[in-house]
Amino acid sequence: MTSTLDKPVKVATFQGVSLRRKITNNIATVLVTASVVIAVIPLVWVLVTVVVKGVGVVTSSTWWFNSQAGMTAFQAGGGAYHAIVGTLLQGLVCAVISIPIGVFVGIYLVEYGGGTRLGKLTTFMVDILTGVPSIVAALFIYALWVATLGFQRSGFAVSLSLVLLMIPVIVRSTEEMLRIVPMDLREASYALGVPKWKTISAIVVPTALSGIVTGILLALARVMGETAPLLILVGYAQAINFDMFSGFMGSLPGMMYDQTSAGAGANPVPTDRLWGAAFTLIVLIALLNVGARFVAKFFAPKKV
Repeated sequence: MTSTLDKPVKVATFQGVSLRRKITNNIATVLVTASVVIAVIPLVWVLVTVVVKGVGVVTSSTWWFNSQAGMTAFQAGGGAYHAIVGTLLQGLVCAVISIPIGVFVGIYLVEYGGGTRLGKLTTFMVDILTGVPSIVAALFIYALWVATLGFQRSGFAVSLSLVLLMIPVIVRSTEEMLRIVPMDLREASYALGVPKWKTISAIVVPTALSGIVTGILLALARVMGETAPLLILVGYAQAINFDMFSGFMGSLPGMMYDQTSAGAGANPVPTDRLWGAAFTLIVLIALLNVGARFVAKFFAPKKV
C-alpha cells in the first residue's frame, strides 16, 4: 500500500496561469523596480555630492580638533570641533529627557491604556505631535521658556524643542515593537503567577528591546539635523561652549546656516566649510544608524 507521504509533491508553476495575469505580474514587477530606482537615485546623488565636496575639508585634523574662534568668514583654517560638541550635547540632553518618557508612554498605550479615555487621548496627542513642524515646536518653547519663564536662549532650550519632535517617534516605534511580542509569552508568564509589571519588565521589554533601541537611535538621528530650533532658541557661536544654560552655542546645522550667510557659493572658504559641516553631520548620523544596527543585533533574542 502506498502512503500519502510517498506521493510526489507538486511544485507551483506558472503553467496554468493565463497570459493576462502573467502580463499583469510583469508590469507590476517593472513598476515596483522602477519606483525603487527613482527613489534611490536622488538619495545617492545627494550623498555623492556631499561626500565629493566635503571630504577635502574633513581630512584635515584641524577640522576635528579646532573651532572657528577668531576666524573671519573668508579666512581659511579652523575646524568644526565647536559645532560637533554643540550638536552632541544638545542631542544627549534631548535623548536623556525623551527616551524614558517615550518608552514609558509606549508601554502604557500597549499594556495598560489601549482602550481607556486617557489612552485614546494620549494616542491622539502623539499623532498631533508627529506632524508638528520643528519651527512650531521652537516657537512654543520660546514662548514658554524664554518669554514666559524668563530663561535665556540657550542650548538647553533647543534640546527642549527637540524633545517635542523626538518623543512621538519613540512612542510610535515602542508601540509597534511591543505589539509584535507574542501574547503567548505574556499568558505563560501570568499562568506562572508573575505580576504584570514584572512580566513587562522581564519578558516583554527585553524581547522587543532591539527594535526599541533602533527606533530611539533613528529618532535621535532625525532631530540632530533640525535647523529651525537653533535659529530661534540659540545664537551661533564660533567658539566652544559647554554651558547648556547660557550663551550662544555652535552646532553643525547652525554652522551650515552661518556659512551660507557668510557667502557660501560665492567664496570658496565658506563654501568648503558649508560642505564640510554637511559631510560631518552625515557621518555622525551614519554612525548612529550603524550603532542602531549593532545594538539591535546585540539585544536581539538569541535562538535556541
